[in-house]
Amino acid sequence: MSPSPAKVAVRPGRLAGVEGSGGPGKPLRDVLAPDLQILFCGINPSLLSAARGHHFARPGNRFWPALHLAGLTPRRLAPDEDAELPRYGLGVTNLVDRPTRTAAELASEELAAGADALAGLVTRYRPRAVAILGITAWRLAFQRPRATLGLQPERVGGAATWVLPNPSGLNAHHQLPDLARLYGQLRPS
Repeated sequence: MSPSPAKVAVRPGRLAGVEGSGGPGKPLRDVLAPDLQILFCGINPSLLSAARGHHFARPGNRFWPALHLAGLTPRRLAPDEDAELPRYGLGVTNLVDRPTRTAAELASEELAAGADALAGLVTRYRPRAVAILGITAWRLAFQRPRATLGLQPERVGGAATWVLPNPSGLNAHHQLPDLARLYGQLRPS
């Protein structure tokens, strides 16, 4: 069930203890609504995503095609349509707000702080499931060094929690058909 348009919130970034503020250092806003089916959580914005103000904006990123091929959106959305996600019961945020060239530039402390902030966000907005997009980020941020992809035994903020491959074009371990199949596991039955 999709939220009513009045409930949809496209919020500025939220880490560093300033939930909902659009202050300095918040280059990419969260796309949220209460009671979403799935809240996707990227690691952090790319420099291009931050510059364009839209999630997964790098041309080689496979997030948007994977969502469509997984049956989560009726058509392939473009990055500048990210505010449309709540219409389909989806939302998007990041563990860390600071844009970088690669996620490897992030400190463990930034990821851990992002994990705490994500738990609060999930508690507040109550998505059915949270999908962390990146196994290494999950392992570091949530201190689960042996975690594998898929549904996790832990819940974040009370929501079922999945770890899925990062859709970045830099992640050569999973191709688009793999991403679509894995992302499709979250489709409501």
